[in-house]
Amino acid sequence: MNPASLKAKAPDNYKALFTTTKGEFTIEVHRDWAPLGADRFYNLVRAGFFTDASFFRAIPNFMVQFGISAKPAVNQAWAKTDIKDDPVKQSNKRGYLTFATAGPNTRTTQLFINLKDNAFLDSMGFAPLGEVTNGMDVVDKLYTGYGDPPRGPDQGRITAEGKAYLDKNFPMLDSIKTAKIVP
Repeated sequence: MNPASLKAKAPDNYKALFTTTKGEFTIEVHRDWAPLGADRFYNLVRAGFFTDASFFRAIPNFMVQFGISAKPAVNQAWAKTDIKDDPVKQSNKRGYLTFATAGPNTRTTQLFINLKDNAFLDSMGFAPLGEVTNGMDVVDKLYTGYGDPPRGPDQGRITAEGKAYLDKNFPMLDSIKTAKIVP
């Protein structure tokens, strides 16, 4: 609830274990790829931000997106916490984790995992910070049947209403049970 207090510098390399409704996967983060993104992700995971969060935007043969809290009050607290862009040092390859943006210097809490090589995102400023090193088969199984609005979830409503909106209107979506930093 207090984003300003979450300013720890991430280790040079670290791993985050995600336990989801489809199983587990591990992301290895490389701070030298995207230091600001790596620090933000590290702090979000340590604070439990992703607990119960859904994979609300999953587009087959493109990517799966997450990072809107299950709790509206938490989303409100993080709404104006943009971080500057990192230079793109790695390509958006299959399995790579990248922050989503709404334009330059607008990264907050939303991330996506590339389901295929998406090099076209590189020139648009999407800087990967890590990669799925174990459990990509789990990521591949995440539900992708809803797509984008109007058929898929509305991000504004997720932000305002939380997981209750998703559970009621999009019951097939997968979600994160826990995410934690592991040795």
